[in-house]
Amino acid sequence: MKKLALRIAYDGTAFYGFQRQPGVRTVEGELIRVLKKLGIIQNPEDSDFKGASRTDRGVSAFFNVVSFVPNPEKAYLATPKVINHHLKDVWVIGRVEVPQEFHPRFWAREKTYRYYLVDRGYDVEAMTECSALFLGTHDFSAFAKLEPGKGPIREVTSMRIVPRKGYYLIEVSGKSFLWEMARRMMSAISYCGLGILSKDEVKEMLSGRFERKVPAAPPENLVLWRIDYEGITFDTDTDEEGLKKARREIFSRYSYALSRAALFGDWLISL
Repeated sequence: MKKLALRIAYDGTAFYGFQRQPGVRTVEGELIRVLKKLGIIQNPEDSDFKGASRTDRGVSAFFNVVSFVPNPEKAYLATPKVINHHLKDVWVIGRVEVPQEFHPRFWAREKTYRYYLVDRGYDVEAMTECSALFLGTHDFSAFAKLEPGKGPIREVTSMRIVPRKGYYLIEVSGKSFLWEMARRMMSAISYCGLGILSKDEVKEMLSGRFERKVPAAPPENLVLWRIDYEGITFDTDTDEEGLKKARREIFSRYSYALSRAALFGDWLISL
């Protein structure tokens, strides 16, 4: 049986992060629970269950990916509509068959995050100049929680700031991100917009020279927006109803906080 990859979306505020942990509800744990319940897998180890991005607690996703080798006798159940019937706060948007050696994290060509920053009277020109400093390959030690065995050098391939009514949409793309890297970059951009941090200080930090790290921005406004793969798409087996429900459920739960800046309607329109 070929390996399957699922595109998933989820409301990060409903989970203690993506990666499974004992005693708490996680995205990965919820997916494995349902796949085991349906007999699609027996356990994550034997089925080679893998995820593309281990998002932090509170971070949502509109496009994350998991892969696994299903039980041949129950593979017919591994469809978005069947799985979605048993899930809560997670939605399977699409499915595709992939090679046995496929790994959703290591095969990713590019990941894109979106952050929704409520306008606090920022200097948008200063924010734009600051964001441009992140483009290219740099030492992101000052903008991440470093893990053993992971170097601090990363490449940011694109960055844009889009003014909206009452907020800014900040979008950043790269092949891979360190732990909390996207959120700490958002803090730096907002600090530059408030005059708390200068461009020269950001340049120094990106060269590896710093006394203190930039703190992480709140996770609730961060969304893993898209993951791109070479030659692999999720457009041929899409659950349109699941897609609509994910849009409605994920973003409606931000309505109270976002409505204070008149964001909610614009956010849905932008999808």
